[in-house]
Amino acid sequence: MELPFLIKDCTLIAVATGEEAHNLREFSDRLKTIHSGCIYYHFWGGMLRPHFDEPEYPNDFAAWAWRGLHDKRLAERLAIVDPSQYRAIEELRQELVEVIEERLAESEWIPWARSNQRFKFIRSQIVVFDTGKRIVHPQEMPSQIAGLSPGSVFYHFIDARRRTASGRSDFAEWLHAIDAEEYAELIRQLNAIDPYFTTLPDLRREVALVFQPLHAEGAPP
Repeated sequence: MELPFLIKDCTLIAVATGEEAHNLREFSDRLKTIHSGCIYYHFWGGMLRPHFDEPEYPNDFAAWAWRGLHDKRLAERLAIVDPSQYRAIEELRQELVEVIEERLAESEWIPWARSNQRFKFIRSQIVVFDTGKRIVHPQEMPSQIAGLSPGSVFYHFIDARRRTASGRSDFAEWLHAIDAEEYAELIRQLNAIDPYFTTLPDLRREVALVFQPLHAEGAPP
């Protein structure tokens, strides 16, 4: 029985929460209770935006620490927090709070942002749609991956790790369902890819390289 891979695409809709932080203490307090979708958006949403405000800092929290608070030390600490290493958003939330509380304990004063540089918490809502494209055989993957949109890469590799019970990408889940033993090495390689400190085009190339050995085998007639 064939298990076709359904190629989907997505976009993240930004939803204003009305929650803001003027200084680092407020920022820490808001983080403790803010909707989990905010943490997801401020870490991953930048990958689907055309440009980063601060390319040196891969998430909105780190970028604000530098741009709004002018705290380079805090910005660097927040920049190295890798959300892909946390299975649950609540674990990631706790790590963020600990980093910020540690910085507050080190400081003799609480950093403030100017009124026009307050941190505004935004929640994400993912919109998913079916492209109508299907992949029937794993051997088709090498040629199909190159044509995936950034939204498809995001949905099937990044968002999937949040959705699936195993914490794997949709690609790995599909291979596992077809034949976990035969594709064990490909699944291992896919699981080893860290999608955070990269761009979606680069992530697409990494995924394509994993599937490249199947190219020589060719798709079944």
